[in-house]
Amino acid sequence: MASKMPNGDKWELIDNDNNSQHYGRKFKFDFSYIKSDNIKNVVKAYIWRNFKEENKTLNWLFLECVANFKRVNTFLELNHISNLNQLTNKEIDNLLSYLNTLVNPKNNKPYSISMKRNYIKTIKNIIRWGQLYMPNEVPKIEIFTGNEYIGVNKKLKIDFIPDEVLEQINNALKNEENPYVKYGIIILQSTGMRIGDMLKLTTDSVKPHLINGYTLTWYDHKNRKERQPMPIPNECAIVVEKLLKLTKEFREQADESIKDYLFIHKSSRGKDANILKIVLQDTYRKWLGQFIKKNDIKGIDGELYNLKSHQFRRTLATDMLSKGTDLKVIQEVLGHSSPSVTKRHYAEVKDKERAELFNNIGIIGNISKIDETVIIDKQELIWFKKNKDKGAKMEDGYCTKPCTDGKICDRLLKRQKCYTCSRYITTPEYLQTHKNHLAELEKQLEGNIYGDHYAEHFLPTIKILKEIVMRLEEIQDGNN
Repeated sequence: MASKMPNGDKWELIDNDNNSQHYGRKFKFDFSYIKSDNIKNVVKAYIWRNFKEENKTLNWLFLECVANFKRVNTFLELNHISNLNQLTNKEIDNLLSYLNTLVNPKNNKPYSISMKRNYIKTIKNIIRWGQLYMPNEVPKIEIFTGNEYIGVNKKLKIDFIPDEVLEQINNALKNEENPYVKYGIIILQSTGMRIGDMLKLTTDSVKPHLINGYTLTWYDHKNRKERQPMPIPNECAIVVEKLLKLTKEFREQADESIKDYLFIHKSSRGKDANILKIVLQDTYRKWLGQFIKKNDIKGIDGELYNLKSHQFRRTLATDMLSKGTDLKVIQEVLGHSSPSVTKRHYAEVKDKERAELFNNIGIIGNISKIDETVIIDKQELIWFKKNKDKGAKMEDGYCTKPCTDGKICDRLLKRQKCYTCSRYITTPEYLQTHKNHLAELEKQLEGNIYGDHYAEHFLPTIKILKEIVMRLEEIQDGNN
């Protein structure tokens, strides 16, 4: 295999994988930046063999060689290391320190954790590969601890889209003029697919379900396999049909290689003006940023929301989890290798979110023991002690501040979300009231004939009520 490797330091490799997102693209490799012949030969062999055997995508190999290893190679040269087999754990520690000193020229800020993690991942990949195929050129002993960088081998923080932000997004979609953004967001919300997979959807992706509705099929580029047909909401099937009509003229004009793709468009500016091509991931990310800015969509911090396409995938998963969907089902929807991957990346996050929500529930054993640790403001505390049996009393607890500037709280008037309001407190005397309310909601849910959307209005309250009942029972048992 290695004997067929191209000569010289400059290669031009073409992605010939029909299922690749970069099929037909030419990648220009330049290894001249590596001064050490020993290290250069290992890197070349690593790139070539993984390319020929299709163990890794050509695009990823290009990023490893052109971007990631350049940073590592600079460190090696600064430390006069001319052979990878000279590396020990000490050098890896020094490499970590070196990466922390680098500044990204694009923004004059330190490189992000994810970027530095990629640099470490690349040298680790090359050495791991070398231990199998070029053992004399790399360290024979283990030089990595498994936690070389903050975040490496640790559970990911899953940044799903908060409900209030998602509501802003969906409201803005009604008037969105860019159809690729409008329809694409609906597809991402409905399926949780990766953006690269979505942009490669084909004209035959949607098919009628054998029983009812429609299914969507796509190629999973990360796992390199065709996904099983996935049932989709009618709304998703409708937007795919609209994309079919929208791009029909483009597809009739397009080259054979791209005429079957849904996300095909013609740019109106730049070097690609008037050229038919599949929407690039970078282009779509730019459009998402413009969509957020144009519609002034903000997060709870009051700043423009930093929307990323992968968040729709995370949001779908966490929503399914919060509704009690089996992890095996979520795994199949996301295309994870096993349920354990799904649990590791999503379950803990939702559990944490649920814990933070439950922490806001105000529960106390005896309302007469309210003091400044519960109500910090002295004036409010004085008012509450005077009114705990009058204006502060509710049918299932107490409100420590029902009025502000002479206006009654909207939550209190509409009786919405009081359970998680910092002003709400309940006690064991209301245990039976909460049990009755819980039973009523569960009965409504049991007899629900209106579908999941109707049920979603009850599920969060049911979960909170169960938590309240459990805590109040513990307090009551402790007092008996």
